[in-house]
Amino acid sequence: MLYQKIVLRSLWKNSPLFVVNARSYANSDIDLVVIGAGPGGYVAAIKAAQLGMKTVCVEKNATLGGTCLNVGCIPSKSLLNNSLYYHMAKHGEFNSRGVEVEPKLNLDKMMAAKAASVKALTGGIQMLFKANKIRPVNGVATITGKNEVTVKLNGGDEEKIITRNILIASGSEVTPFPTLPVDEEQIVSSTGALSLKKVPRKMIVIGGGVIGAELGSVWQRLGADVTIIEFLGHAGGMGIDMEIAKHFQRTIAKQGVVYKFY
Repeated sequence: MLYQKIVLRSLWKNSPLFVVNARSYANSDIDLVVIGAGPGGYVAAIKAAQLGMKTVCVEKNATLGGTCLNVGCIPSKSLLNNSLYYHMAKHGEFNSRGVEVEPKLNLDKMMAAKAASVKALTGGIQMLFKANKIRPVNGVATITGKNEVTVKLNGGDEEKIITRNILIASGSEVTPFPTLPVDEEQIVSSTGALSLKKVPRKMIVIGGGVIGAELGSVWQRLGADVTIIEFLGHAGGMGIDMEIAKHFQRTIAKQGVVYKFY
């Protein structure tokens, strides 16, 4: 690590005010490698850089932000919002406001609006990385030593990074059922359910927590016949307040979503 002494002087007196040590870096002088650029990883990388650490962030996907930004919270909220407008128009809920329409669903445009929201936010993270001098590396990371990370780059090459610290923020993957392989066409994960090419006639959602309820609501509003199967005795998943769970279940039941508890 190289340090450069900087003397700051007051504007009204030509005398030293205080002395600080400013850090400059050699190319190989990496303080932190963050594996994963999701909500945990990219925030940690930015904070570390702001605290003066030379930081590299490795992400296997083409865009930053992880599941939440790319195939989770943000795209699902976009579809929830726009599907609600369609549902309200379809069922005459704007009539009392003097707006009478016969809506036509354009699923391609709805998906394009979702993609635009995601692109705007992932682009924001890229700007934050640039502003804080964080180097993003696109590939799959493997810890190959105490202070060594080897990245298989998406282009096929490998890059070895020597670092003082390693932070693992790799996230999680969908756990499939052994007898129900996910093909993202007929049997889909939450990721596939965000990008269906057409509205299914019927849909069974296994798991009635937040994610299952959100996506079930989206496709019910757009015209699917949705049944949610849940092993708990209530909607909303573990940890939800029971009063909220009951109100939530009544609300989506009015939209036609059926819950079955086993």
